[in-house]
Amino acid sequence: MFLGSRILLLLIFLFFHISIKVNAEATLTAAFIRDNQLWIKKGEQEIQITKNRYVYSPKWSYDGRFIAYIDGDEHGEKSDLFIYDTKTKESYQPYTRVESTDFKWSPIKNQLAYINHGVLNVTKEKNGRPEGFVNVSLGVSGFEWFPNGKEFIVSSQASLRPSGWGPIPLYKIPVNANLAKDKMKLFYTIQTNETDLFAIYADQFKWSFDGKWVSFIAVPTASWSMDSNTLCVLSNIGIPFQTVGKMLGYEDWMKWAPSVNQLAYISGEGRFFVENKNTTIADMPTAIQQKEYTPKGYVDLDLEWFSSDKVVVARAIENKEWKEGPVPTMLTALYAINIRTEDQKQISFPKNNEIDEDPQVIGSLLTWFRKKEKDFHGDVWVKDGLSGQEHKWLKNVENAPIFFTPKE
Repeated sequence: MFLGSRILLLLIFLFFHISIKVNAEATLTAAFIRDNQLWIKKGEQEIQITKNRYVYSPKWSYDGRFIAYIDGDEHGEKSDLFIYDTKTKESYQPYTRVESTDFKWSPIKNQLAYINHGVLNVTKEKNGRPEGFVNVSLGVSGFEWFPNGKEFIVSSQASLRPSGWGPIPLYKIPVNANLAKDKMKLFYTIQTNETDLFAIYADQFKWSFDGKWVSFIAVPTASWSMDSNTLCVLSNIGIPFQTVGKMLGYEDWMKWAPSVNQLAYISGEGRFFVENKNTTIADMPTAIQQKEYTPKGYVDLDLEWFSSDKVVVARAIENKEWKEGPVPTMLTALYAINIRTEDQKQISFPKNNEIDEDPQVIGSLLTWFRKKEKDFHGDVWVKDGLSGQEHKWLKNVENAPIFFTPKE
């Protein structure tokens, strides 16, 4: 009798656990690239969207109806901006011909902003779809929407003078500026110099969870930027401005916490991943308060917040012995860091020739991209929480997918 009750309780527990996992994964919706084509997976259904194209950089609109993407080529000579409408199931260009590599959806509606040869444009609306365009500003090198969806923060490249590079101006520009000079409001001027902060433009703007701070990377000239960029933070009213640290220019190496004003980034200079890449947490409003969490002898090469006190990183053993020849591949696995207790533990276990990278958190689920050392394709793995059972969710894809997460 007692044994039978225990078996029944175990079966109920397993059924309940499996049901939660299935329900959680049934909500996953992702755009991904396979064989250079755009695909969508919702729950367990995979749908191929494009054929005979060379697609990259898919991005979901705020409500998930549209996906913007680049139709390019292997040589980087073509970058046509397309939009896929999941309702009508067709791809189209918002104008007769749009070329861009920097485009972002509005956080409040289905409006797409993009840079075309230094001109910032926004789409108009036609029959409920983003179509046509209006000029916003000239001379734009980088931009991001303000969280209210009504304005942009815009960077313009510094001017080269006989005395050297000048400062970097940041502007606050309304969506309806339409090139009107009186609507271009100077937001902040980054004073640069060749010793502490050398840069010629700013990019990769990211807002904190409450919209009070924006982080971005101040980027120097091309060769210099491969080894070092400056991570900066600015308040939403234009002051104060702070430099946070030095890092490489990878967008996913800098992320705000989900519910507190803490900025996680991978600090360290040098273009090679063999050493000096450390997970660092900076507290706002005083970025002076920083702490590194990467143990000696290791490098962290990607990160993601799991919660406000836990960070997931892709970690490998450093390789200071390498000096020349082919750059060694860093075989990363995922680790979880509790930034309160400072406890750290390995949570993914790739085989000896495999790499786990690009961790993403979707609700209670942790996903990541796993590939073999010399492969350009891999699989997407999922687990529920940090200690759930991992399993393969997507096979034979070219990089980590772009998940659609509904706005709260």
